[in-house]
Amino acid sequence: MALRVLGIDPGLTRCGVGIVDVTSDRRASLVYVGVIRTPAELALEQRLLAIGEGIAQAIEDFAPQAVALERVFAQHNLRTVMGTAQASGVALHAAASRGLAVGLHTPSEVKAAVTGYGAADKTQVGAMVARILRLEEVPKPADAADALALAICHAWRGSGVTTGSTTETPAQKAWRAAEKRASNGR
Repeated sequence: MALRVLGIDPGLTRCGVGIVDVTSDRRASLVYVGVIRTPAELALEQRLLAIGEGIAQAIEDFAPQAVALERVFAQHNLRTVMGTAQASGVALHAAASRGLAVGLHTPSEVKAAVTGYGAADKTQVGAMVARILRLEEVPKPADAADALALAICHAWRGSGVTTGSTTETPAQKAWRAAEKRASNGR
């Protein structure tokens, strides 16, 4: 039986949504991919509502068993990180309100899972997503490919959904330790 995972690459202007089925032998197949777009001139609350409704629709239409979300990390552009964090909150709410477990994955963790290299660029990630899913071309825009990469990473990394385990990957442990150090320094 396959594990169905919804991957979400959060963003306020473009929120990537990708759903894959992954079998126990790690074969992944595409179920759905898309991007929820919101115009910058729309009021923030309306943009977040549209993102939430789009994610809810994907959950209702495709019934994933788990959700993989990119962990928000600090960026130089405060406005970008705020929009990403707000979209992430909406995604977390959509998943939690439907009883779905959410795995948070760092960008380097996702890159390492799908390419074998934690510093891979978007082109490399997109190419490997297409190869893993046996697609003729890379999903566009990059937000769509990133959402699929998140879903694949979650399924391949032993997310605990199928085993009931709460084991973290080395990257997740390192991230949690860094977060703890940062919060103790405040």
